[in-house]
Amino acid sequence: MPRIEWKGIIENPSDYQMGFLSKNAKRLKMPESLNEMMIKALPFVIPSIVIIFIAMFFKTKYAGQPVVAPAAVILGFAAGIVALLIHELLHAIAYPSEATVVIGLAPKQFAAVALASYPLKRSRFILMCLLPYLLGILPIILFCVSPAANVGINGFLFGLSIMGLTSPYVDSYNVYQVLRQTAKSDSIQFYGDELYAISQNP
Repeated sequence: MPRIEWKGIIENPSDYQMGFLSKNAKRLKMPESLNEMMIKALPFVIPSIVIIFIAMFFKTKYAGQPVVAPAAVILGFAAGIVALLIHELLHAIAYPSEATVVIGLAPKQFAAVALASYPLKRSRFILMCLLPYLLGILPIILFCVSPAANVGINGFLFGLSIMGLTSPYVDSYNVYQVLRQTAKSDSIQFYGDELYAISQNP
């Protein structure tokens, strides 16, 4: 486990991503702004939406009746928003004990953030990015196996899964770019607002 620090409100997230950067580091080609990244990453939310739709379609079809209470879906979605801090904690725990990860709320980005500037092996970086999907995978599995008559529980789980499966889409975009632009032996590091690959063969 890394050292985790809670900073509350964070005005400039890049200030917390200024660790030592190797001379072998090469900046990845990424969108110039967060807004541009969020737009370019939108296709990566489609698989999650498909999974959510299929789960609801087949559960409702085989039950032959409504399987969720709408109010419970809204409540579950709201809980998913609160769980964004857990989302960031899941990012954080992928870092080794020598790293420091700062977690807080970035009002300018309207987001919870986990900030670190520490090189991770490519496979570990990918794991770090994708771990928050657990917040959607577990609820959607429980939704699928829960009795159809439990409309309150089903609705809550379904709402929770919507947020859990869709919120990491930008993380998926980062993984895609890392897979495209780096070698398996590279390490990956955030530095400032940028993402770098550090080659083991300078």
